[in-house]
Parts: sequence; structure tokens; C-alpha cells
Amino acid sequence: MMGGLDDVVAAQTVLSEVDGAAGRLIIRGHRLDDLAGHTTFAEAAELMLDGFFPDLPSGGDFAAALGRARVAVFAEVAGLDATLIGRSPIEAVRALMARLADGDDLATALRLLAAPAVFTPAVIRAQRGLAPLAPDASLSHAADILRMLKGVAAPEVQAEALDTYLVTVCDHGLNASTFAARVVASTQAGLTSAVLAGLSALKGPLHGCAPGPVIEMLDAIGEASNARTWLEAALARGDRLMGFGHRIYRVRDPRADALKRAIGKLGASAGRLAYSEAVEAAALAILRERKPTRSLQTNVEFYTALLLEALAFPPDSFTCVFAMGRTLGWIAHAQEQIASGRLIRPQSVYVGPAPQQAA
Repeated sequence: MMGGLDDVVAAQTVLSEVDGAAGRLIIRGHRLDDLAGHTTFAEAAELMLDGFFPDLPSGGDFAAALGRARVAVFAEVAGLDATLIGRSPIEAVRALMARLADGDDLATALRLLAAPAVFTPAVIRAQRGLAPLAPDASLSHAADILRMLKGVAAPEVQAEALDTYLVTVCDHGLNASTFAARVVASTQAGLTSAVLAGLSALKGPLHGCAPGPVIEMLDAIGEASNARTWLEAALARGDRLMGFGHRIYRVRDPRADALKRAIGKLGASAGRLAYSEAVEAAALAILRERKPTRSLQTNVEFYTALLLEALAFPPDSFTCVFAMGRTLGWIAHAQEQIASGRLIRPQSVYVGPAPQQAA
């Protein structure tokens, strides 16, 4: 019995294909390498949502509509009270997103795409005792996110790096959060409900919370010369090496390479790239020695942590930034599921006690 639904096909989709054996990710007919670093988030959103909304704008019109949506959802930041500021960033962002009305139209989709991009910087600033900054609809999505976070205009290379990240993580097959979003969408509850389901699944430590602990690992190792000793001790304790291995990929995660290239373009702001490469090399060597029958390669979490750290996002907000990109996939999958007209209702096998026979 497969309690995790491994190898069970639960949907047909035009949105993405994950080939774990070949280390390949295809998003709406395009290889990830052809999109990441070459496509803005707004362009990727237009690609992903094509055919799901009859009034979908194109080109610069979509980017402008997304900018207006960022301005519109900023009104909900007024709900960021002391209670939410005291919560983790992902819980605060989820609560603010729950204030958005449900619906299945383009306006709802645009607000949901804009929400984590606006709410995440607002929550981070509020937790630092700073006033949230209103969006600037004239900026690109990534540039506006960084401006709202830092309070100053970000260099173009940083906006391009964030765009690369958002595009890279926008969809990845029927992962746990996307499946959760499709289940809720199949009930016709509305896009906001579906996205909140996806966000709640993403929050789990076995899904979207993994990049943060990569920073904890790198901090604990301290310097490259300590890497092998620290990593071997972690494996001896039975700890998982964060940023290595994946449920699907049996070779290197193609998203890791896309993000590593983005970090390399940051130049002086690239953070701990050289140090992290040394840690990565040590980890891969140890894993080959200790687990020769398993292919445990670098996954997206490792370079996600390095890229977001270089862009000045605190580690406890990494899942929120993940949601900025993945919300696009949740919306597209929700619309695809709604169009099928099918309620997702799998069967279970009862393994409990049989009822007692009356005497």
C-alpha cells in the first residue's frame, strides 16, 4: 500500500512535467533553462495562465495589471496588527491573504499573485519596527518587491536574480501544495481558498520550509575547512543534510543550476557562494561514500537559501518568497482542475477492527 500516493497519476496537465530520471523540468512546453534567467515573472505568469482566463492581458499590459494589483492589495496591510507581527512570517502572510475575497476571475488571480509579493516585505519590515512601504505599480514585479523590502531601489542585477528565482519555482508537477490546491479547487470553493490550501501545505517542514535550515547548516559549519568534519558528524547522528536529495530527482535538480547561475551574476553581492560551493563539494563526496547505492544530489533548497540570503531576505521568510513564485502554479492548476469539472475524491482502504457480532 502506498500511503504517499507514489506513482499514482492523479491529474493530466499542460502546465509542467518533472522528469526525475533525466533531471529535466518542462514548463508549458519550455525547458526551465530557456525560461529561468531569460523571462520575467510577469512573462512566465502570462505563459502559465494562457487559456485559463478569457480576458488575460498580454505583454506589457499584464505586467501593468499585476502592478495595479500590488497597489490594490496593499490596503490589507492595515490588518497587520501586533498579534500577526508576533507570528512567523508565513503565518502572518497567510492571515493577510485570507482577507482577500474568493472568486474565480482574473481580478482574483492577479490579487493572489500580488499578495505574497506585497505582504512579505510588509511583514519583514513590521517585525523590524519599520513602516511597510506601498507598492510602485510602475516597477517590475521583482524590482518592486526588493524596493518594498529594502526601502531603496535595488540594482537591476538583483531584480533579475529574484525574477529567475520566481520563475524557477513557479511550478513543479503535482507536489504536495499543488495537489492540495487542486483538491480545494475541485470543490469550486474559489481561487483564494485553493491558494490558501497550497500555502498551508507549503508551510510544512517536509515541503517549503526546507531552505531556511540550509542557512542554519552553513552558519554552523562556519568555514570551508570545517565542512567534512561537521557533515560527517551530522550523518553519524542520523541528521539529514539540508539541500541534498529529492523525492523525485535521481540526478541533479535542474533548478539548483538555474539558481546557482543567478547567484554568480550578482558579483560582489553574491554572498557566500565560494564557501557554499566548498560545502556542497564536501557533502556530495561524503554522500557518495556513505550512500553509494543512492543518488543524492544538490537540490533547489541549497541555492535557494544562498540566493535569498544574498537578496537580504531573512531565513524565516524564505517560505514566503517561495510562495511568491509558486502561487502562480497553484492558480493555474486550480483553473485547470475547475475546467475538468471533476471533484477529487479518492478511495481509502479500511484497515480498522471489524464490528463485533451481537451475542
